[in-house]
Amino acid sequence: MLKIKYFFQQSWLLILASFCFGLLIAVANAAWQGGILQNEEDKFNNLARQMLPDANSFEILTESIEVDLGKGKQKATTIKKAIADDGRCVGWAFKCEGSGFADKIKLVLAVDAGFEQLKGFGVLASNETPGFGDQIKLPFYRNQFIGAPAEKLLLSKTGDSEKIDSEIVAISGATVSSQAVVDIINRFLPQIKSQIQTKGLIGNGG
Repeated sequence: MLKIKYFFQQSWLLILASFCFGLLIAVANAAWQGGILQNEEDKFNNLARQMLPDANSFEILTESIEVDLGKGKQKATTIKKAIADDGRCVGWAFKCEGSGFADKIKLVLAVDAGFEQLKGFGVLASNETPGFGDQIKLPFYRNQFIGAPAEKLLLSKTGDSEKIDSEIVAISGATVSSQAVVDIINRFLPQIKSQIQTKGLIGNGG
């Protein structure tokens, strides 16, 4: 009992400081969270416009879309319908994410109106290794996805990176990050396509 009393006498200042520091972090996080989310939303919109230039506006899909991440985990994701001046749907853009080499990778993936062809992906957030994994943001890697079929993608360490098909050539020295992007797309794309088909928003043939 005396030891416990002595401990609190000696450490009360440390305990109080830790509590105050934790409280300050929580308050700061709450204050900045709105801005962080808005910045991410703005980046999402900018990337979607770059990949779907024929779109005049984007309409958020209100129907719930969730992706099975495995191990009983579900992830709700934002789906936006790209609409041209004449009211036609010219594509879809949505958020997808998964584990990379260093941390979580968040992407914006764009597809055509019928979910038949990829329009590309943009990196929403990534902390991959500078000079290696962060090359997933560069044209060499990203351009391989533009026009690729919206089906299961395969990663290859060799091949023609200028040939547009379902085979993606990995970044030299960053195979894990390259594979992570392919895995993220392969997980999200078919599940989202299936749910959108079920809702009657695209045909079952495309």
